[in-house]
Amino acid sequence: MLKIVRIHEDGSPYLVNIIVPDEIIPHHSLISPMPYHGTAIALVTCEVEPVSPQQWYEELMQNAEKSREIALLLQSKLRMMQQRIDQLTQVTPADKLSKLQQWFAAYIGSAAITDVLTQDEIGQLIGLRRETVNRLLRAQPKK
Repeated sequence: MLKIVRIHEDGSPYLVNIIVPDEIIPHHSLISPMPYHGTAIALVTCEVEPVSPQQWYEELMQNAEKSREIALLLQSKLRMMQQRIDQLTQVTPADKLSKLQQWFAAYIGSAAITDVLTQDEIGQLIGLRRETVNRLLRAQPKK
């Protein structure tokens, strides 16, 4: 797993995405080249395989099956992002946190979300202040 962070003008980092195992990134450049303005930070030990942009786009132009593979990959990412939107559109803060925890459970197993992300990062993903995340986490039953 990787977290994708961007830096605000004041120098503070802001979590914008979580990359799960077997994803190809950056998503917005899979079809056409574009600059990327995020930093990937490993949350666990990772193996990353860099791909030559020139080779990538040449193969994409010459191989229809590769284009289909990318379309399916982007479809999968859109579905994942829909789940993330569902987290943000929950009415109560507790429901937002619960949805995020369910989403994470699919990728980090039995580890607690707080073993992977800070409370501030959790809040950034679901649109809550760190203090609210702290309060909600303390209110959850201990496992």
